[in-house]
Amino acid sequence: QVQLVESGGGLVQPGGSLRLSCVASGDTVCISAMGWFRQVPGKERELVATIARGSTNYKDTVKGRFAISRDNAKNTLYLQMNSLKPEDTAVYYCNALAKCPVGDDIYDLDYWGQGTQVTVSS
Repeated sequence: QVQLVESGGGLVQPGGSLRLSCVASGDTVCISAMGWFRQVPGKERELVATIARGSTNYKDTVKGRFAISRDNAKNTLYLQMNSLKPEDTAVYYCNALAKCPVGDDIYDLDYWGQGTQVTVSS
């Protein structure tokens, strides 16, 4: 079992910056990949950025503006968001993919945080 808790969201002006954090607890040794997703009411949740095996992947519209990183010692995932635009307004969710061995079985599980609101407005 993995629990994820996001923080760092809030109201920021266009062109401003925010840094989101996601603290993982529980069976964190099972986590193989982590990422950030976002969702606007009425739309599907979309990928923002992922990190796995030291490699990162970004949604095209945030590339060059956002940076994902992970501190394994602190079990914390970060999303540095710069040059924010109104269209970045959404609820941002932390995600973790975990592969946890139990006896002879391995369970592949997808975990989500509760979300943190990011609002970009003047």
